This record gives sequence, C-alpha cells and structure tokens, in this order.
Amino acid sequence: MLKIRPSVPRKNKDATPPPMVWRTTAARMSTWFGFVLMCLGMFMAILDIQVVATSLPTIQHALAISPDTMSWIQTAYLIAEITAIPLTGWLTRVLTLRWLFVIAIYIFTLASIGCAFSSNFTSLVAFRVVQGFAGGTLIPAVFSGIFLLFPARSHPVAGTIAGIVAVLAPTVGPVVGGWITYHYSWPWLFLINVVPGIIAGVATPFLLPRGRPRLNQLKNFDGISLALLALALASLEIGLKQAPQDGWFSTICLGLFGLCAATLALFALRTLRAVQPIVELATLAVRPFSIGCILSFCLGVGLFGAVYLIPVFLGYVRQRDALQIGSIMLVTGAGQLLAAPIVGVLESRLDSRWLSAFGFSVFTLGLGLSAFESRVADFDEMFWPQILRGFAAMFCLLPPTRLALETLPPKQVPDASGLFNMMRNLGGAVGIALIDTILYGRTSGHAEAIRQSLIAGDIHAAQMIGLDRLPADVSAAGPMIEQAAFAASANEAWALLAFVALLGLLVIPFADSRR
Repeated sequence: MLKIRPSVPRKNKDATPPPMVWRTTAARMSTWFGFVLMCLGMFMAILDIQVVATSLPTIQHALAISPDTMSWIQTAYLIAEITAIPLTGWLTRVLTLRWLFVIAIYIFTLASIGCAFSSNFTSLVAFRVVQGFAGGTLIPAVFSGIFLLFPARSHPVAGTIAGIVAVLAPTVGPVVGGWITYHYSWPWLFLINVVPGIIAGVATPFLLPRGRPRLNQLKNFDGISLALLALALASLEIGLKQAPQDGWFSTICLGLFGLCAATLALFALRTLRAVQPIVELATLAVRPFSIGCILSFCLGVGLFGAVYLIPVFLGYVRQRDALQIGSIMLVTGAGQLLAAPIVGVLESRLDSRWLSAFGFSVFTLGLGLSAFESRVADFDEMFWPQILRGFAAMFCLLPPTRLALETLPPKQVPDASGLFNMMRNLGGAVGIALIDTILYGRTSGHAEAIRQSLIAGDIHAAQMIGLDRLPADVSAAGPMIEQAAFAASANEAWALLAFVALLGLLVIPFADSRR
C-alpha cells in the first residue's frame, strides 16, 4: 500500500521545504510501469546525442552548414544538458518528480519535432538548446526515482533497470544513427522521439505517485545563480571543445577556463548563503557522496571516451561506415546486458565499495587492453576488451550510485542525483577533450618517426604500416603512414583512459564515512 507522508516543514517560513517523499512498504505495479517510462525518456535523451553524432556530415550537407560551425549542433545540446542536470533537484522540489518528468518529456518531444523540421542552422541550434535542457532533467530524475519511489529492498532492481538504460544508450546509438541515416533521412533522427515521448507524457501522470507542487518557490527563484552556473558550465564546455585545436594554454582557452573558475566561485558563494539554493552544494560534504561523484566522473571519462574513440579509429584507420561501426560496438552492449542481473543480485548482498572496486578493476583492464591493439584491429581484436568494459560498466555505475545516494536523507536525493549525474557527463566532456588532444598533438610526431625509420631502411617500420618491403618512395606511402600514426596515438589515448579508471579504483577506500 502506498503511503504518502509530507516531510516536516522547517521552522523558517522562508526556508525551502523538503520535497515530497514517498514512504513505501511495497511499490505499486503502476509505479513500476511509470518508472519504466521514465527510463524510456532517459534513454531517448542519451540516445539523441549518439544518433546525431554519427550523422553530422549528412545534416551538414542538407542544411549547407559550414564545417567550422557544424560541431555546435552537438555542443549546444551538451551545454544546455549539463546546465539542466544540477537544477533537477530544485525543479523536483517545485514541481514534484511526477510533473517534472511530464513537462520535461513534452518539451523534449516538441523540441525534437522542431529539430526535424529546421530549415537552417540557427533554428536547429535553437531547438537543440531546448531539447538539451529538457533532456538534462530526465537523466537525474530517473536516478532520484530509484530512491524516492521504491523501498530499499527494491533499489537494486530499479537501479539495474536504470543502469542498463544509461549505459546501453551510448552503445547502441551509433548503429541506430547509422541505420536511420542509411535507410531514411536525417529528420528521422529526431522524429523517432515523438511516439515514445507522447506515450510517456500521457501515461506517467496516471502511474507515478502524486505529490504537492510548491510553486510558491518560483517567486524566490535565484536567476543570478542560474546565470552564473550556466556561464560557468558553458565556458568550461566550450573551453574543453577548443583546447585540442587551439592548445590548453592558448589565450582563448585560458580565458574560458578562467571565466569558468570565476563564475563557479561566485555561484558557490551565492548558493551556500542562499535560503533557497537552486543546487544543494552542502551535500558534497558527505564523504560517500563526494567519492561517488569522483567515481561517476572517472566512469564518464572512460565510458564516453571509449564510445568516442572506437568510431574515430574505425572510421579513419579501418574505413568502416557508421552502420559497420555500430555493429562492432554492440559487443559492449552484450557485456552490459550480461552484467546487469548479476549486479542486481550482488547489490543486496555485498558492500557497494567492494562491487565498485571490482568494477573499476575490470574497467581499467578492459581499457588497458585496447592500448595494445594493432593498426588492423577490428571486430575480433576488439571483442574481449569491449566485453570486459561492458561487463564492468554496470559495476562502475550501479554500486557507486547506491554508495552516493542511499545514505542521504530522501529530501537531499534530487539535488544529489543532479550533481552525481552531472559529474559523469562532465567526465565525458573532459575525456573527449583529452583524447582529441592526444590525437591532434601526437599523430604528426608518430608519423614523422615512421617516415624517418623508413628512410633509414627499417623493415619493421614498413611492416608496421602494412608493407612487405621498404617502399621505393616514402611519400607514396603517406596515407598508410598517417593511419599507422593515428593508431599509435589512439593506443596512447586508451592508456590515458585506463589511467583515469585506475584513479577511480584508488579513491574507493576513502568512501568509508567512519574514516
């Protein structure tokens, strides 16, 4: 029987009352159906990034977008998304989890329609901003729902469902995007969101538990803090995007990172003093939660970094198309599906720290093995590293989520979930920037070293680029040299991702709140 008990209001009449918390002895079946629809919304939001990424050249050609501005189709979405994620806690308090999801899924669906019918670059980017902001609230809302909608004994099952969706969407995204682009036209990349969005928006108001919105908090909304947060995250995202091309210490990047640091400091000072903060930063003082955020960041670096690096390598070095790349990457999804029920069973029996340590150990191994792949690596050579990473990803997501959120009071879960999920996305942005830095900065050096070896008559260098004998004209082997050099840089990038995962493993012992 579902029992609803509002939390006791604070004595300060101006203070932010805690959100409605659902105390359950057993979740209704309707709640489970509603939660599955919430996961569907999250799947759409995460999938949207990947399916669009594989089809950017098609969109560029259709709308006559210049190459130097094309990446803003993705950057606009990511900036809006990463800004919205930490605001989800405040929005949950104002609207309740139920109505936050309904409003967000409708906005996301309408923005998807707007993207599909955009006739120029400006309108497409504008709709991508709206789409990204709505999608950004869908992700932490799901992880909040695990702890707000269900009793403790149901957390492993709900967490497993959410975890499968969260890590499977980036894996299947490339093949879905490639298939849609190959068989249909680019607007269908966005129109696939419409039917699921309508179903979720219509059904969830009747399935999720009711709560009492606190719309009166809107009059005390801190717009200045929101502007500071948006400016800080936008400057960081743009700085990370520009760093590989312009250099991390270039004037523009230093300016952007400096702006991020200044606005973030002002945001923190203002938020910590606010009576009704839009983000509860004080949650970071809880050690298990702060360690969980670090683990989420490290997972983001490895997870999103791998999803980015594999297509880049297969596309440039192996000349595979989007559909072939997606088919190869489905191996990771198989590993995730294999691990999901195992994690669900073990979570109720073992300490989250031990499960997290196992996950990051295997994740580090899977990333590290890819650092030794050959220039001709394809499905067979990539199979076991992908299986290991996919299997480990569930252990790196679900136990750290439980570690971070389960010990917190229910009223702090929405804010904490936003920060936790933001760290994973931020880790992905940092990981991709570091990968691009290695690929841009190291490939030319590797290529020059190979040329010098060929000129010196090194037969091993010739074999490394795929030749049986030394070429009569080194310049004629230019494309093969560049591909071999790129493969060497990609291996260095894999090693970097493995190192970050190892750092995540090393911080897990500090999650003990008794220390």
